[in-house]
Amino acid sequence: MDKQNLDEKEIDDGSDKDPIEERLDETELIEKTGEVISHNAKHLIHCLTVIGQVEGHYVLPSQNKTTKYEHIIPALVAIEQDRSIEGLVIILNTVGGDVEAGLAIAELIAGMKTPTVSLVVGGGHSIGVPLAVSAKHSFIVPSATMTIHPVRMNGLVLGVPQTLSYFDKMQDRIVNFVTSNSNISDDEFRKLMMQTGELVMDVGTVVDGEKAVELGLIDSLGGLSDAIECLYSIIEESGEKYPDNTEEES
Repeated sequence: MDKQNLDEKEIDDGSDKDPIEERLDETELIEKTGEVISHNAKHLIHCLTVIGQVEGHYVLPSQNKTTKYEHIIPALVAIEQDRSIEGLVIILNTVGGDVEAGLAIAELIAGMKTPTVSLVVGGGHSIGVPLAVSAKHSFIVPSATMTIHPVRMNGLVLGVPQTLSYFDKMQDRIVNFVTSNSNISDDEFRKLMMQTGELVMDVGTVVDGEKAVELGLIDSLGGLSDAIECLYSIIEESGEKYPDNTEEES
């Protein structure tokens, strides 16, 4: 290969890092935050995982598998302002967790200009429901399940009317978010939430993938390839995230 071709290859590569170093960086990113950026793809997309329990204002025991909201929030801000990242896929397998932290993450995802697609695998329980519907299009695999139940609180709870009022307001926030970002009605969602006789120690409902789509809670039944293909379509239809509107002066 002559010198000119070598020079062109170096220019096309656009990176000073050794391929092994790049793979090590990606592995470290996955281990620390559960995130990865797909470089060698049709479109540059970012993968974000919400797994285990959503950790909020209190640190959970070390044996718990957690998704820390102080990691997710700045990651979402970085993804939204990075023009090179064209789309975001969110993979969910969560038992739920802190209500306010989960709802905060869901609100951030719903307010992004970056094309987003969510995929529920395993479970999208409790506060995982708002997280699943926060994307522009949501998917669920047939074997996945989602648990819909009222707001609960651990620890000391004062038995006063104000506590019940707080629970009602928090529940309304969740119901309003889910119904605004999916095709399920307010009445249907509250009915699932308050159903008795299905959960042994609680009120609520467990729905599988097909039922979640039938209810309008999730948009489509499908797997990873379906989610990626849908995300590519949204990217190609949406155009540039933050177009440069400045005009050159003659």
